[in-house]
Amino acid sequence: MDKKSLLKLFISTFYLSAFTFGGGYVIVTLMRKKFVDEYHWIDEDEMLDLVAIAQSAPGAIAVNGAIAVGYKLSGVIGVIVSVIGTILPPFMIITVVSLFYEAFRSNLYISLMLEGMQAGVAAVIGSVVYEMASGIVKEKNILYIIIMIASFIAAYFLNINVIYIIIVCLLIGLIQGRVSK
Repeated sequence: MDKKSLLKLFISTFYLSAFTFGGGYVIVTLMRKKFVDEYHWIDEDEMLDLVAIAQSAPGAIAVNGAIAVGYKLSGVIGVIVSVIGTILPPFMIITVVSLFYEAFRSNLYISLMLEGMQAGVAAVIGSVVYEMASGIVKEKNILYIIIMIASFIAAYFLNINVIYIIIVCLLIGLIQGRVSK
């Protein structure tokens, strides 16, 4: 990846991080739209794999996603560029908020704005779920569909810790990899 592309990677991750509210799942979806649909740097299946890695690794999913995408695109230098682009906006915003915390805390308009943003975040997360689920259903792989439905039931209805679900999915993936060899 040349310097121009690295700059484009930095600007993209900086922009996504600066204007994305709602956490890592939202930014990962927007990364998919930017890097898969717009730039065509990564294909859809690879992006799903990178999202799975980002979700299962410890730490913030936005940073993990930046690490995975940056490494895929340009190795260690891509990781450095994408991580800096991802962590700079929240760092700057938190710095400003901490300086004016008292004014923000008691401001009715800021409070209402943040409450309104929650609805938008819910819509984006719903969109992510739909897109990822439809991608799994389009593959018509019964095992993947069963894993998706069982994971949802285990997490939502049975309140099973997500770590256990990830471990079971990891084991299923390892077994499937061994069997398909």
